Amino acid sequence: METKGIQWCFFVVGLMILAFGIALTIEARELGISPWDVLHYGLYMNFGLTVGSWSIIVGMIIVTFTCIVTKSGPQIGTILNMVFIGLFIDLFLLLLPTPSSLWVMAPMFIIGVAFSALGIGVYVASGLGAGPRDGLMLYLTKKTGWKVQWVRNVIEVNILILGWMLGGPVGIGTLLIALLLGNFIGYSLPLTKNFMTFLINRGMNGENFYKG
Repeated sequence: METKGIQWCFFVVGLMILAFGIALTIEARELGISPWDVLHYGLYMNFGLTVGSWSIIVGMIIVTFTCIVTKSGPQIGTILNMVFIGLFIDLFLLLLPTPSSLWVMAPMFIIGVAFSALGIGVYVASGLGAGPRDGLMLYLTKKTGWKVQWVRNVIEVNILILGWMLGGPVGIGTLLIALLLGNFIGYSLPLTKNFMTFLINRGMNGENFYKG
């Protein structure tokens, strides 16, 4: 498989894994969910549609704003990220059972956070474009001169407050995601990058062998 093919496989599979992780945490929402998902869920509760639909709509608003202020068009990976994540979230929410007790929610939540981190590591490793929210974060980082983590924290605190005002589920899990997700990604991203590089090099060596 050629390099681009491997990259696209990582991109799509990573988005699927990420969406599955998000769906798991949403099903265990009594423990709390991530700030952006608090907003998406709050919008869903107030205005209907689906959580995935609001993820796409919010993403479109962010992409439009970022394109206007940067005077540049979005990457194809950014658009696909926005659409696929929303569609996959809705698909998995339809398929996953609703937990009936905290004893089921707790492991579901932990597994969801782990899958989210793994999915982010896999899709980011592909190098085919950041998601809309990451693009906004990078723009504001460049504009303000602040560190990435500070910009991310400011954005997510404000999004969390807005989502909470709309009735989105906030709990101990929201704090745990804020504290743990970055650490998990710190492990998953280099591992998946190394694995993708291994597959690409193996493919190139295989091509060279057959050409020889």
